Amino acid sequence: MSLIERWDAMSDETKAIVKKFGAFSLLLFVALSVLRALVPLAIIAAGGYWAYKELAKRA
Repeated sequence: MSLIERWDAMSDETKAIVKKFGAFSLLLFVALSVLRALVPLAIIAAGGYWAYKELAKRA
């Protein structure tokens, strides 16, 4: 049985659940991808700010 035949055999309620799950999975993937890109930058920025504050105290 192919996936198209299974999709045709599903009820509207089940199709809605599958669509919501797919949309949530895609949204979660995008959010985690963005977070993965921004976390290292935030760590570097926080370290740079801390170093600047430490060097500014001594000057």
